[in-house]
Amino acid sequence: MFDRSAEQAEAGTGPPRSAAPPAGTVGTVGTETLRRWVHELAGPDRRVDDAERIEQIRLLEQLTSAAAATQAVVTADFVASQRAEQAAAGVPPARLGQGVAAQVALARRESPHRGGQHVGLAQALVRELPGTLAELRAGRTSEWPATLVARETAAWARTPAARPMPRSPRSWPGSATGRTEAVARCIAYRLDSEAFMARTRGAAKDRRVSLRPPPDTMSRLTSFLPVAQGVAAYATLCREADRLVAEGDPRSRGQIMADTLVERVTGQASADAVAVEVQLVIRDSSLFDVDDEPAELVGAGPIPAAVARDLVRNAAAQVFLRRLFTRPRDGALVAMESRRRAFPLSLRRFLVVRDQVCRTSWCGAPVRHADHVVPDVEGGATSADNGQGLCAACNYAKQAPGWRAIPGPGGAGEVVETSTPTHHRYPSRPPPLPGSHTRPTSPMELHVGRLLEAA
Repeated sequence: MFDRSAEQAEAGTGPPRSAAPPAGTVGTVGTETLRRWVHELAGPDRRVDDAERIEQIRLLEQLTSAAAATQAVVTADFVASQRAEQAAAGVPPARLGQGVAAQVALARRESPHRGGQHVGLAQALVRELPGTLAELRAGRTSEWPATLVARETAAWARTPAARPMPRSPRSWPGSATGRTEAVARCIAYRLDSEAFMARTRGAAKDRRVSLRPPPDTMSRLTSFLPVAQGVAAYATLCREADRLVAEGDPRSRGQIMADTLVERVTGQASADAVAVEVQLVIRDSSLFDVDDEPAELVGAGPIPAAVARDLVRNAAAQVFLRRLFTRPRDGALVAMESRRRAFPLSLRRFLVVRDQVCRTSWCGAPVRHADHVVPDVEGGATSADNGQGLCAACNYAKQAPGWRAIPGPGGAGEVVETSTPTHHRYPSRPPPLPGSHTRPTSPMELHVGRLLEAA
């Protein structure tokens, strides 16, 4: 059951293919037709002149837009069908739609957050913006301008009163550039200023802070704030940077602003004095400068051994070491030494270190929940072999009807296979620890590995 090829592990496997639509069906594009198109597009005619190449680029862009429109229609139909099935199964109205966006995300090989965005766009285009959908289907606009239109006109489009439709994206000046967002916002405000302002006032509830790992062992800390608060915070950092530069501080203005942000948020005397727990997984040989096997910074990804050694040797920070034990056969994490006696907390730490990010294929969000693969109510043990780290969204999606997860023969540390309500199956494996080159890899790592091999 768990012995699958790399292609199945990456894309997920589904139920038996349905039969092609009857011959002569007009305006129907079935699954087999789409498969044939994907195959045929892999072999373009390269023996053409440059004028023909430009025409092919134009038509392929038009085809991409038309495909996005069709994908939106199929997505909206899927959402409606799944909600109807859930309602028929007795799911409470407040929980209708749970897990649906996660299925769309898995099919598109994207995160659950992106899956939710795709679902929202699809429903907006099909239900509220037929003109924009028509422009997208005809290839006269692309998916991103359509997304901006849907986002900026959301408050207007969802009001019950009948209102005149806004002009289509192609007739807006600069519709394929940053102008689209501004023009859509202006039109939405003119159409219904009250709804627009209600949406603006409600946006404050979505304020948040997020962390993402960009290249070069840095981190991107982003805040989404009400405009007055954001401007005030930025102005404060600017004033402090201007003051220190005027006093002769050798750091650049940007460096001062970054260091000041860290110091004021954490209360540290200096930005380098890290006072919170940072989990770094590094081989002993790399720690003691015997080799340069990359380390793993939990929540940020792989970092060079030299950078990891600098973190450990940081004189301004308190450093504690905890030993991890792996299986010699494949490097899988099997145990962790800890001085803490509270088993649930220790187990959660173990899952976070082992899984690093949400175990759902293509997600990659920070671990928020320690989850039973086989639910406790079904007799699932509270153990590392039956535990996985999930983000909150994926854990909630897993509670919807029709979802089921099963640990592999070697436990969750080896593989977990998740089955969705449509019977598509998606296996996931924890990422390899430093030095574990023989470990089975996740769908994302298989995907990236093939891209690197192709390069």
